[in-house]
Amino acid sequence: MSSRMAGAALLRHLGPRLFAAGPAVSGLTARGGMPAAARLLPARMASTAAEAAREDAGANKQHGGTEKHEEEAAGGQSKKAVVSYWGIDTPKLVKEDGTEWKWTSFRPWDAYTSDTSIDIGKHHAPTTLPDKAAYLIVKSLRVPMDLFFQRRHASHALLLETVAAVPGMVGGMLLHLRSLRRFEHSGGWIRALLEEAENERMHLMTFLEVTQPRWWERALVLTAQGVFFNAYFLGYLLSPKFAHRVVGYLEEEAVHSYTEYLKDLEAGIIDNTPAPAIAIDYWRLPADAKLKDVVTVVRADEAHHRDVNHFASDIHYQGMKLKDTPAPLSYH
Repeated sequence: MSSRMAGAALLRHLGPRLFAAGPAVSGLTARGGMPAAARLLPARMASTAAEAAREDAGANKQHGGTEKHEEEAAGGQSKKAVVSYWGIDTPKLVKEDGTEWKWTSFRPWDAYTSDTSIDIGKHHAPTTLPDKAAYLIVKSLRVPMDLFFQRRHASHALLLETVAAVPGMVGGMLLHLRSLRRFEHSGGWIRALLEEAENERMHLMTFLEVTQPRWWERALVLTAQGVFFNAYFLGYLLSPKFAHRVVGYLEEEAVHSYTEYLKDLEAGIIDNTPAPAIAIDYWRLPADAKLKDVVTVVRADEAHHRDVNHFASDIHYQGMKLKDTPAPLSYH
């Protein structure tokens, strides 16, 4: 009797510990709970739980690695499939001497030899009231620029080209829309103006190899481009002949600025460093060309833009439309 009572007491004391579910823990409990016997045999059960946890972690890692490998493989196949499906591939371009073409901003067939024999001293004398207004606007803009940059010609060129590349793009875009809207030809003027904008952008890419803009010059460019783009866009909508006349005078000032640049190069005030490689390839200059040669061809380009825009303005003044007068041949 006493033994039965002792057994019952022991059972009541150890029963909850032996048969009650333990708290949720990692490893075994994740699959249904750890038995309370782990409290009585901690070392044995702990090692078993740890081993189970390691097996689970290893399985997950192996499974995850397999998935990652499969995803990478699938991604590679997907990329190959896109290239193969669309049939688009970047061709490997070479120069005339067989060496690799390293420029992405223009192609070998975009390179050309600039006509440096163009008359640099041409000037359109303003006679009508709109012409005089255009001339005064441009002259008033030159004064603060000269005070700001003084003899820092390379920095001046950076700002000048960021503004000079705007009119051709705006004019070409508006003529393009007009051609679509009215179902008419453009006389080649869309292409001519867009080529002008691209040529001015290449001037900028070239002078970026000569100097880098400071932060406040970048801020000035941002402001000037934003104001000028909107002003020229509105001006071209209202009066294309006035807009082209303004650009013609802007290009006259650009010719003057590059002439001053050349004077300082010839006087030794500015070092006549070797020409940037991009300029040599774009204008097909000799391999030993200098900065002076680059400024010379850039000035010739600006003189060509001057003549084209004054010519476009004269067409409007004569009561004709650009689409009825073929655009000048490209200088490329």
